[in-house]
Amino acid sequence: MSILRATFSINADTRVPAVGFGTYLIGEGDVSEAVRAAIGVGYRHIDTAEVYQNEEGVGEGIRVGLRDNGLSRNDIFVTTKLWPGASEWGEVPKTGEQTMMSCEASLKRLGLDHVDLYLIHSPHGGQQRVNQWRALLELKRAGKARGIGVSNYSAKHLDEIDAAGLPMPEANQIELHPWSQKPALVAYMRQRSIAPIAYSSLAPLSTWRAAPRQDSAKPQSPDADSGFLAGIAARYGVTEAQLLLKWGVQNGYAVLPKSLNPERMRQNIDLDGFTIEAPDLEAIALMDRGGGIAWSMGDPTKVS
Repeated sequence: MSILRATFSINADTRVPAVGFGTYLIGEGDVSEAVRAAIGVGYRHIDTAEVYQNEEGVGEGIRVGLRDNGLSRNDIFVTTKLWPGASEWGEVPKTGEQTMMSCEASLKRLGLDHVDLYLIHSPHGGQQRVNQWRALLELKRAGKARGIGVSNYSAKHLDEIDAAGLPMPEANQIELHPWSQKPALVAYMRQRSIAPIAYSSLAPLSTWRAAPRQDSAKPQSPDADSGFLAGIAARYGVTEAQLLLKWGVQNGYAVLPKSLNPERMRQNIDLDGFTIEAPDLEAIALMDRGGGIAWSMGDPTKVS
């Protein structure tokens, strides 16, 4: 099946496209055109979040992209995320009622009556985590979200939901790439039918978050892994980015590349024509370094 048509199950009625378009760190001034262009080259999943502060632009890009390409709302999969509030950063975690209000505000900014997937962005909600999850269950019942889940949750955080006697999340969007493979967490999720969705798939590339003010916990020193990945990619006749994205899809993860460059947008969704062979998958598995590097203040799956 072509990558453009490939999907992964979220629930009985909802499937997420294998390759989506991420919008983190794309400001309001650029995001509308970026989303419009992404839809034009074939992306059918657009990912945003309350905390990205670009939902209005994303919504505009979706409307224009659908119109320009003769598509309907049902042709596009939209994800947004609740910012739960982080006491570690001086914020007050949101209550269940505030969670409901945040979803309504996101829908208004997006110009939509529902999203296809609504996620709790991180486990920073602390003692409100279970109440926030109860609110998401209610939002799904009310038709505000076709699918619901979490992001950056560890097995411990997911166990809290199970211990409360509540239905488990349908998806968990986490940092997944060769440097942060999280095999135990992914296995836990598979056993409980929680779909893994990968972000920061391109973290091992030297160009990842290389622009000013794009903070992360990525080591600054040059790394031999770059040449290693380049060598594998060259054997398949693809870019390193295409290799990393195909690695995610072959492992069963929906991926969320981001670019403002139309040619790179096309490359990142052009993953047909090659399959990473078992010896290369085994070699890439040895690159795992453990925790994530996307958050400058530490891997959120480690939050207590």
